[in-house]
Amino acid sequence: MPQASPHFSRKTLTFFRQLEKSNDRAWFTPRKELFEAECRTPMLDLVAWLNERLTKFAVDHVTEPKKAVYRVYRDTRFSKDKTPYKTHIGAIFPRKGLSRHGGAGYYVGVSHKGVEVAGGMYMPEPEELSAVRRAIAADPKAAIKLFENRTIAKLVGPLQGWQAVRMVKGYDADPASPLGNLLRRKQLYCYVTLPEDTATKPTLGKEVIRRFEAISPMVDWLNQTILAAKPQDDANDARPKRPTPMF
Repeated sequence: MPQASPHFSRKTLTFFRQLEKSNDRAWFTPRKELFEAECRTPMLDLVAWLNERLTKFAVDHVTEPKKAVYRVYRDTRFSKDKTPYKTHIGAIFPRKGLSRHGGAGYYVGVSHKGVEVAGGMYMPEPEELSAVRRAIAADPKAAIKLFENRTIAKLVGPLQGWQAVRMVKGYDADPASPLGNLLRRKQLYCYVTLPEDTATKPTLGKEVIRRFEAISPMVDWLNQTILAAKPQDDANDARPKRPTPMF
């Protein structure tokens, strides 16, 4: 397969830069066709390209492009920020057998500020998080080795995610220890922002997929842990339970 991938033009970055300054319907509506041509269509093409590569190491994350790409419209119902549009275009690759934002997945986003690449567990249900914590506590050395992987840290950044201040009830680990650091997390993901001009180069797909592949052992472990703890009927129910976007 050729190394060149679908990518974006300078017009994409200019569009988002201008949208950030004029984030309202009066500005966006007459430029919707420009958004479709310079932002959404290239992202759909990129997702299709990434899907072909995911078949080699993450086939359960192959996602129909139209389902993978997020809408540009923001959900402002519970936000103080009422600007109607996102100033980026993003796509998610969830794991089949889990809800769209359950378990661990992969993400790519493009804006005038950079190319965002992420992977991991961002919005777990309580029972999913409990299953992961039990698995971590059952084999702390393996878990610490997995989540403190230097290759992942170099390419996608160190482990991130919101942490509880105190130790989780039912676990005796020192909150400041590597084990305690993992158990206190309510999210486990890695995230990096590449320079904005990455989006305009034919190497864009290659930069994204090499990071997806680097983080795949962590994503796989999280999902296998969650699926192993789910009743079979629940594991086969892929209906989304949380409509809020990851990013």
